[in-house]
Order: sequence, then structure tokens, then C-alpha cells
Amino acid sequence: MKILVTGGAGFIGSHLCEELVKNSHQVTSLDNYSTGSTKNHIEGVIYIKGDTEDIFKLIKDIPDLVFHLGEYPRVEQSFNDLSKVWSSNKIGTFEVLNFCVIHKVKIVYAGSSTKFGDDGLARDASPYGWTKATNTELVVNFGKWFGLNYAITYFYNVYGGREISVGNYATVIGIFVQQYKDGVPLTVVSPGTQIRNFTHIDDIVEGLILVGEKGEGDNFGIGCSKGFSVIDIAKYFGREIVMVPQRKGNRLNSKVMCGKTKELGWCDTHSLYDYLDEIIKKYG
Repeated sequence: MKILVTGGAGFIGSHLCEELVKNSHQVTSLDNYSTGSTKNHIEGVIYIKGDTEDIFKLIKDIPDLVFHLGEYPRVEQSFNDLSKVWSSNKIGTFEVLNFCVIHKVKIVYAGSSTKFGDDGLARDASPYGWTKATNTELVVNFGKWFGLNYAITYFYNVYGGREISVGNYATVIGIFVQQYKDGVPLTVVSPGTQIRNFTHIDDIVEGLILVGEKGEGDNFGIGCSKGFSVIDIAKYFGREIVMVPQRKGNRLNSKVMCGKTKELGWCDTHSLYDYLDEIIKKYG
């Protein structure tokens, strides 16, 4: 198949591209490199630099399937990047959906599990959460209005190789691993009791590909079945911990909804503690 991955030079997108190439698909990445990196390039993938809002200009070889991962990625930082959030998550996604409708291409949209957080209150707690939540509604309506062939996935706190570990777009596990490697105290956002279902990148990619092949409709959650408190994960490293003030938009919990994905034959198989044990053994 010809497959387009928006955000294909990012953390999740690069792993997805890598697996798709292994499966002999013709893969193209469209990425503006706001959080992606050329260091994540995979041999055999065609890379196009640009914004999703310009998809009609940039993508001339029409794909059979689109994985749309190329949106603004962070809750807390989205308060400071409102223009970027709007451009990427609203204008860009609108153009990607139009592209898929006009060319009759199936889209797998990467929604955000944030909208399920704190009994649904987290969907409106940040610009990121709101744009991602309303985009899932837009995808569903494009299916109703224009016959768009779609499937919507939801990730839960992805970790693994190539995750961002420094800067405003860093992930929780990425930050902890980097701080552990640097020999500095681990910083935990208050209150520390917030629950996260940390999910290994390989489990995410397996779920994405399966949904791309067989999934139709909404609510394909891809997440670890077990939740962990952030403070407990930090303690596992056995290093000094420093608490930092709570941040706007930071949810305390999130409902895990993986039933539809498991019906397709998916299940999470990787252990967070096994991953951390490898890190501790390597850098301890």
C-alpha cells in the first residue's frame, strides 16, 4: 500500500514508519519538524517537509491510507503556543480531512485520551485538549456528512526509544530517564498522585497498524491496562525527588478505553518496569 504518515519524523510517527516499511509498504512522511527530527528518519521512507495545511500542494502521489499524527502534542505548553495549536490542530487537520474525502482515502486519526480525563472535564482544560477532542467530533461528522472512511485512536502516555526528553515537549518518562542519566533529582509535578497508563511505543504501533487494517469508527483506545501514579514511577528510580508546582491543564486521571481495539486482536504486552530496569541497569 501507499501510506502517508503526517508527523512521520516524530517520536511515534518514526516508529510507525519503520514498521510499515518492514511490512513492504510505500511510506511517505509529511512533517514540519516542529517536534520531529531528521535523526528519526527511516531508510526507505520518502520525507516531505511542510505543514499539513498545505497537504494539497505537497502530496501529489495519492496514498491508500493516511495516519494523521502530525498535530500539536502537549497539554501544558499549549497555553503558550495558541497560534501553533490552532494552525496545526484545526486548520491543518481540516485540510487533511478534506484531502481524504476528495481522494476517497481512509484516515486513522490520532485522537487524545485527554478528553476522557477527570470524568471528561480535561477535554476543556487546555487548548490542546479542546482542539483534539473537537477534532474527533469533526472526523465523525465528516464520516456522516461526506462518507469519510475513518478510524479514531487514542494513545495513553507513550514511552520508548526516540521520545523527547528535554524541553517544553518532553514526555514524563523521557524527562525521568534523562534526569536519571544526568544524575540530578527527578522533578515531579504536584500532587504526584495523578495516574497515567504508560504505554510502550511498540504496543502503540501494533495497535495503530491493526486499526488501519481493520478498524472503523471511533473509540479505539491503545493503552496499558495498568495505571501508575507519577510519584511511584519517580520513586522506582531510587533517586532524590523534587516536587514542582501543579500546571494548568494537568489531569489527575484518565479512563482507559481499549475494548474495541482488543476485539481486533490487540493487547498490550510490554512492561513499564521492565523498561525502567533496563535504563537503571544501563545508566545506574
